[in-house]
Amino acid sequence: MADPTHKSRTLLQGPDRAVARSMMKAVGFTDADLARPQIGVAHCWIGTMPCNWNHRELAQRVMEGIRAAGGTPIEVNTVAINDAITTGTEGMKTSLVSREVIADSVELVARGHMFDGIVTISGCDKTIPAMGMVLGRLDIPGLTLYGGSIAAGRCTRPNSLFGERKLTIQEAYEALGAFNAGRISEEEFKDVEDHACPGAGACGGQFTANTMATAYEMLGIAPMGANDVPAVDSGKADVAFECGRLVMELVLKGITPRQLVTRRSFENAIAGVMATGGSTNAVLHLLATAHDFGVALALEDFDRISRSTPVIADMRPWGTYTAPEMYEAGGMPVVGKRLLQAGLLHPGEATVTGRTLGEEIERAREPAGQQVIRPLDQPLKKEGGLAILRGSLAPGACVIKISGQNKSLHRGPARVFENEEDAFHAIKTGRIQPNDVMVLRYEGPKGGPGMREMQLVTGALQGAGLGETVALITDGRFSGATRGFVIGHIVPEAAEGGPIAALRDGDVVVIDVDNRRLDVELSDAELAQRLAQWKAPAPRYASGVLAKYAKLVADASRGAVTDL
Repeated sequence: MADPTHKSRTLLQGPDRAVARSMMKAVGFTDADLARPQIGVAHCWIGTMPCNWNHRELAQRVMEGIRAAGGTPIEVNTVAINDAITTGTEGMKTSLVSREVIADSVELVARGHMFDGIVTISGCDKTIPAMGMVLGRLDIPGLTLYGGSIAAGRCTRPNSLFGERKLTIQEAYEALGAFNAGRISEEEFKDVEDHACPGAGACGGQFTANTMATAYEMLGIAPMGANDVPAVDSGKADVAFECGRLVMELVLKGITPRQLVTRRSFENAIAGVMATGGSTNAVLHLLATAHDFGVALALEDFDRISRSTPVIADMRPWGTYTAPEMYEAGGMPVVGKRLLQAGLLHPGEATVTGRTLGEEIERAREPAGQQVIRPLDQPLKKEGGLAILRGSLAPGACVIKISGQNKSLHRGPARVFENEEDAFHAIKTGRIQPNDVMVLRYEGPKGGPGMREMQLVTGALQGAGLGETVALITDGRFSGATRGFVIGHIVPEAAEGGPIAALRDGDVVVIDVDNRRLDVELSDAELAQRLAQWKAPAPRYASGVLAKYAKLVADASRGAVTDL
């Protein structure tokens, strides 16, 4: 047994701490409360989005579980930025920045108030890695819980282009492109808008939120299967209560996140991402999480694991099924079961439940006849969903999602844009042609600043019927809902004088996935001459949080962290 109040006793016990106790008694804490382990319950409720809408209720249930197990819960609230709401605007520059702000804010409260343990609750895209990263920073007994996926929506017009599809936010993006291209009426467009998001929960495919939530189950910092439970499922409250009880077990045993998580744990998490065709953002966020856990992880690890891991979950955005349907099919435990059968996991790695990952997977229950998670001998793709490319345009690497892709080679003329808004307008006005390579630059971590997602553009391409014939490359990033032949996270970014800054309209760009290359058909001398003439643009922000971020942030190959 560890000392369960090893942190908080310094703050709350003894005559010298009377002032602290007096302040806490003002808001209802008793002497008995203050003598117990102090457990933070940090969540991201905010009145701007559905993704985190259930966090207050989940926090209450977590706190009930903590009290039942002998602890004193202390609720902590922090901020969140919604990618889907802000996409295509200046507001989207704040999204990735919020990951650092969320992690920093929870870290500050936990250190300042000397919590003995912590449960973090997340929902929308950046809150999930932030709430995982902070566990590694603090290294006090703790775990993380995802608020859960939103349910699928349904159109009221079954004969429309989107009428037979289970709706996610992906359909809202693509309906916009279809409307602008004249493929659907205003009434059909409004029907998708009104029904794509039917209630609480984060986006309902294997987009960034669900990708990271399931990756953290494989990493061992979330109870296996807990994150799979949808937001509005009646069992979510019970999962939250169990998380409160479970954190007290960790506190009493003195088990901390860094004692559980190893490099092999991260390899398990990457395998889970690849097998489910997960978001390109997983590369960015797992690199950042590894940084905060003190674990060495590199881009090459993602490509190596992807080459040996089949895609077995038929998930949106490129596949058929939504996240709630994957839960009904047995969820991440069944995915883990397949990977374990293939010898692609390290089953002996520890998890917050006290059981190893292999023991958790043994408990998997697979419904008869489920179609979401394929057998090993019937994979959707023989290799994983992501690949890391390098070349004359990306000497520091870039990321492409290949799940759902049939082609592996694209050669075409560059169409260069200095920002997402101009690129979107070009699609909207019919100025993008089949075989073009759209180049969106100055959207990287420093240049944006904030590394916006290009989801408005990629959704417009799909909606306009250009998703199969047009490629897109950027030093920005993509939503997990993105599909198409698109490349992001180009390093070095344009704002740091990367080769993408030298591209001109008409330059021939070659994307060769099989050989892991991204190149432009220019001589080394021509490329060097152009870069020698390049001048860095003035920073977009001279003060405030975005200016501070631009000065501190590392490149995408290092997770865009701010504390190197």
